[in-house]
Amino acid sequence: MRKNSAASEPHVAEPRLYRVVAERVQQMIQSEKIGPGERLPAERDLAGKLSVSRASLREALIALELGGVVEVRGGSGVYVCEKPLPAAVPETGPGPFEVLAARRLIETEIAGIAAKVATGAAVDAILKAVEEMEHTHHDRASNEAADRNFHLAIARATGNTALVSVIECLWNNRGTLWQKLKEHYQTDELRLQTLPDHRKILEAIASHDPAGARQAMRAHLERVTRTFSRG
Repeated sequence: MRKNSAASEPHVAEPRLYRVVAERVQQMIQSEKIGPGERLPAERDLAGKLSVSRASLREALIALELGGVVEVRGGSGVYVCEKPLPAAVPETGPGPFEVLAARRLIETEIAGIAAKVATGAAVDAILKAVEEMEHTHHDRASNEAADRNFHLAIARATGNTALVSVIECLWNNRGTLWQKLKEHYQTDELRLQTLPDHRKILEAIASHDPAGARQAMRAHLERVTRTFSRG
């Protein structure tokens, strides 16, 4: 029997968008002879020049920074490293905005389910995480741990262990690109701005309001996306 040639061909994964954009930025640096220590065009101008979103460009620039090609200086711009490394853009897994898009789809529904079935003990666990975030907003590491506990507590409130595993996977997939993004663009002020979001999610779940919980979670994750894509 003749085998289907299409079925037998190995699957070749599409390159992640931020890697494609990063390679285009590298090509631009070379073709326009932007030398070590020189500044790249402003993000808005560069995104327009490459016809990509600022979110995709920002992921690409962070990847290039991890690869030793550029240096992102907060409030100043992006500069070619004094001794840029010729290595390829590192593979760091899903981009931060890919993960955020997945979280908007999944966690919005999880919040709605939690609002339907959460027990008093489950609501108390979510409240504890919210209070921990409020007390640690000045400490990045502690605040991030509390934030993770908050989202996991909501998943646990559904009573579905598979959903808990999904949220753990999404958080574990944020990787080095996400950490660099937060390092450059998140401040104490921005962490404070998200605290009311968490309270609204908690209140909707405690009130057994699925529609309100979905809306509050979606609004929260959209705020996070806007914050990191525009700075």
